[in-house]
Amino acid sequence: MKFIGAHVSISGGVDLAPRNAKQIGATGFAMFTKNQRQWHAPKLSDEQVRLFKLSMQECGYEPKQVLPHDSYLINLGHPEHEGLEISRSAFIEEMQRCEALGLDRLNFHPGAHLKKISVEQSLERVAESINIALENSSGVTAVIENTAGQGSYLGHSIDHLLRIIERVKDHSRVGYCIDTCHAFAAGYDLRNSECFEAFFSELDQKIGLQFLKGMHLNDAMKPFESHVDRHDSIGSGQIGMKCFEMIAKAPFTDDIPLILETPDESLWAEEIQTIKDFIV
Repeated sequence: MKFIGAHVSISGGVDLAPRNAKQIGATGFAMFTKNQRQWHAPKLSDEQVRLFKLSMQECGYEPKQVLPHDSYLINLGHPEHEGLEISRSAFIEEMQRCEALGLDRLNFHPGAHLKKISVEQSLERVAESINIALENSSGVTAVIENTAGQGSYLGHSIDHLLRIIERVKDHSRVGYCIDTCHAFAAGYDLRNSECFEAFFSELDQKIGLQFLKGMHLNDAMKPFESHVDRHDSIGSGQIGMKCFEMIAKAPFTDDIPLILETPDESLWAEEIQTIKDFIV
């Protein structure tokens, strides 16, 4: 089954996320578990957890259909001790919030070296950060998202994802998420079947498609290999609709969240239905 949805709001409470997803016809969804512009948040209360789990049940969602995202403030590859420790603490908190809500994965950007340490040193710090977070949480998989390659951000190449994952001690609790806009901006063409198959074949050969724990379905405003992260509505950007049809039909996208982060929320229900129609 395909779990297709969008990154929905938690305004008014985390328990509203499943209901917001249901309203747009989503069979999966993404969410923050707190205000993503803040480092820390009060611990989830028993009542908040109860209401969220009730909402999940009433709307018919299971944990595998949800792809929570951490705060964009977090940099697990930070070159400086203080920044790294703050990021690690916040990431552990995010993992524990997912655990409390009964969710089984947490999507995150790997971080940036800020041109102060080498790429390899920063990748090592990301892997070490994941290991620390896994030791301080239970039942939640750390899902590394590929990036567009802007600035000093890590994760814009398959090899970056590989080098992080191979250093994580518990391979049962690590994986990756592919954002189509980010991949395209980083130099992986997805516009036709030959390029699409080459990209996912390389992923499978180097890391394994069994580690694919979710996808972000975004078209790209900027040209191929721009290294600029600007999402567009599916079929309206530089990638085009064929990519999303291939994703919908690919067997390796079964049973993982396929999430829109496209800029026009008013189109989400239509975009979700478009992807559903490709499956039939």
